Amino acid sequence: MTAVTLAVAVDAPQHSGLAGALHYSSDVDWPPGTLLQVPLGRRDTLGLVWPAPPADAAAPEGEAPPVLRPVGPAFDSLPPLTPAWLALVEFAAGYYQRSIGELALAVLPPELRKLDAPGLAKRLARLLKKLDAAPPPAAVPVERPQLGPEQQAALAAFAIAFQASGDASAPRPVPLLLHGVTGSGKTEVYLHAAETALAAGRQALVLVPEINLTPQLEARFAARFPQHRLVSLHSGLTPVQRLRHWLMAHLGRAHIVLGTRMGVFAPLPNLGLIVVDEEHDPSYKQQEGARYSARDLAVYRGHLERVPVLLGSATPSLETWQHALPGPRQRYQCLPLAERVGGGALPRVRLFDMGVLPRVKGPGGGQTPVLAPLVLQSMQERLARGEQSLVFLNRRGYAPVLHCADCGWKSGCPHCSAWRVFHKGERTLRCHHCGFTERVPRACPDCGNLDIAPIGRGTERLEEQLAELLPGARIARLDADTARGKGQLEAKLAEVHAGDVDVLVGTQMVTKGHDFRRITLVVALNPDSALFASDFRAPERLFALLMQAAGRAGRDAAQAGASEMWVQTWHPQHPLYAALKRHDFAAFAASQLDERLAAGLPPFSHLALLRAESRDVAVAQAWLEDAAALARGLAEEGEVTLYPPVPPAVSKVAGIERLQMLLESPSRARLQRLLTDWVPQLHALRGRHKGLARWAIDVDPLAI
Repeated sequence: MTAVTLAVAVDAPQHSGLAGALHYSSDVDWPPGTLLQVPLGRRDTLGLVWPAPPADAAAPEGEAPPVLRPVGPAFDSLPPLTPAWLALVEFAAGYYQRSIGELALAVLPPELRKLDAPGLAKRLARLLKKLDAAPPPAAVPVERPQLGPEQQAALAAFAIAFQASGDASAPRPVPLLLHGVTGSGKTEVYLHAAETALAAGRQALVLVPEINLTPQLEARFAARFPQHRLVSLHSGLTPVQRLRHWLMAHLGRAHIVLGTRMGVFAPLPNLGLIVVDEEHDPSYKQQEGARYSARDLAVYRGHLERVPVLLGSATPSLETWQHALPGPRQRYQCLPLAERVGGGALPRVRLFDMGVLPRVKGPGGGQTPVLAPLVLQSMQERLARGEQSLVFLNRRGYAPVLHCADCGWKSGCPHCSAWRVFHKGERTLRCHHCGFTERVPRACPDCGNLDIAPIGRGTERLEEQLAELLPGARIARLDADTARGKGQLEAKLAEVHAGDVDVLVGTQMVTKGHDFRRITLVVALNPDSALFASDFRAPERLFALLMQAAGRAGRDAAQAGASEMWVQTWHPQHPLYAALKRHDFAAFAASQLDERLAAGLPPFSHLALLRAESRDVAVAQAWLEDAAALARGLAEEGEVTLYPPVPPAVSKVAGIERLQMLLESPSRARLQRLLTDWVPQLHALRGRHKGLARWAIDVDPLAI
C-alpha cells in the first residue's frame, strides 16, 4: 500500500516554528477535518488533518524526499469536521495572528485530548444508544404570545434572509440588527426565527455574552421547543459535560446550541441560524490566547455558510450601528423594535446633581451621603407600595481601599499597581487583579495607628448602609462575591422574582438581560468615572450599561407609568446624560461617531495592540522599541501609525510590568498585511531580549 502525505495541524504556538500544518505519512488518505493522534517530539498529541497542500514536503530536485513520521490511530468513529468549520478556524487564526493548530485544538473540548480512538468510539456508542433509547417527548401545547407589528416586520425580514440562505444562486443574506429597546421582545423574535430554522431541519446557534444569562434563556428555549434537544457550551460545564454537548452538536443530534463566546466554534453540520444576543457586550471579546471577537466571527461564519445572523441589542456597538446606517456603505439591515411589549414603558430618567449636597465628615475628608434625599424618598415610596428597587454600583467589596489618616498608608497590593479591596465579611484585603489576599491588619502597618478606616464604597458597604437607611427592608446583594458558589446566582434571582426582596444591590451583573417584573425604580450610583477615562470606548460602554440598568424597571405594564431611574452624578450637564434621559441611542451614537471620525478612531480606523510583559520594565520598553523599528521597515509611508509604548491603566500585575504599543491604520487590509509580515519577525526578536516574560498581539482591541 502506497503511503500518502497528510498535513496535520497540531497545538503549537507560532514562536515554536511549528505554526503551520506539519506533514506526516499515512496508509490511509484521511479527509480534512479528521482527528487523529500524531507523534510530536517525544510525545503523542491530538492532531487535525488540514486541507493545506503538502507542497513544502517535496524534496528539491536531485535530493531524497524527507522521511516523514507516520500518524497514529484516527478517531474514525467521529465524522470529520466540516470544510466550513475548518475555513472559520483558518480565517480566525490568520486574522488574530495565531497558529492554525493552536487555535483549532484550543476550541475543541479538552477531554478529547485524554481519549484514544477506541475510547472515543465507546463513548460515542454509549451516547448514541442513550439518545436513541430516550422516548420521544409527548406533544405539549406551547403558548405563544401575540406578536406586535414591529416583531412581525422583523420576522418577515428574517424569513426573506432565511429563504435566500437556501438558494446558492441568491445573494448571501446580510446580517440583521435587531435594534430593540429593553423589554421590546427581542427574545420572542429569536424564538420564532429558531422555529423557522428547526422546521427546515436546520440547527440554531444562540450566543449570549455571560454564563449568568444562560439559565433563563435556556429555560425560554426549552419551554418553547420541548421536542428538540438543546445543549449549552460555556466554561461553567464540567469537561465531560462539555465533550458530550460538543459531540451532540457535531453529530447533528443537538438542534439548538446555546453558548457564550466559545460557542461560535461549535461544529454544526446543519447550521441554519446564528443569534448574537446583546451583541455590544465586551464579554464577546476573548482576552487571553487568541483574542478573537465571537460577535465578529459569528458574522463571518454566517457569510461563510450562507446563514442569517441576528444581532440583538438596545445599544449596539458603534461598529455595528455604523454598518446598519442607511447609505452607500450600509452592510447590515436594521430591524427596529421601539416599543415595549404588553404596554410596558421605559422608565423616566432623572438626574441628581451631587454637587448641591453638603459634605459630611468621614475618613479621608468630607464625603457625600450614600443616597440623595429625593432618591431616598423614592425608595421609601416603593417600599410602602410593595414594589422593588434596584441599586446599581459597579464596584464590589466593602471599600476600594483602607486608609490611615495619621501617616497616609493605603492598602496597596505589593504585586500590582492597584489597591487591595477591603472585604468586610471575610475581614480580608484582596487584590482583584492578582488575587493576593491577607487578613485585615489590626493597626496601620507603617505607623501602628489603630484607627484605619475604609475610603469609598463597594456593594458590600452599600448593602450595609441601605439597611441603616431603610429599616425593615429586605435587601439582597448580587455580585461576583455572592454568586461565586454553585446555585447561588439562581437562588438569588429566584428570591427577587418571588418578591422576597425589596431592594436588590448589585454590580453590572444585575443590569443585563434579567426580566424583573416587580422592579419600578433603578438607582445608579457614582457612574461618572467613565466620562473622562482615557479609553475612547468608555462613554460607549457607560451609556450601554446605564440603558441596560434602566431597562430593568417598568417591564410590567401595570406599573410602567410609575417606573423611574435616578442617576446620582457630579456632571448632570454632560451630553451623555442628556441622551440617556431621552432614551435616545441614535443621538448618542451620532455624536460619538462624529467624535471618532474627527479623531480618526474606530470604526473609521483599525487598531492593533502589541503588549509586552517583563519583571523589568526597561526590558519590555527596549523590546517594543525594537519591534517598532521592524514595523517601520515593513510599512509604507502613511499606511500604519505607530504610537510610543505606554503603560496600561494597571501597569503591574502579579509582579510583572506591562507596556503596550498601539498601531493604527485607515485600512484593515494594510494593517493585516503588516501584521502578517511583522509577527514572524517578532518571534525571532524575542530571543534577543533576555528577561521578556511574554508578548501578545491584540487585533481590534476593546480597551487601550
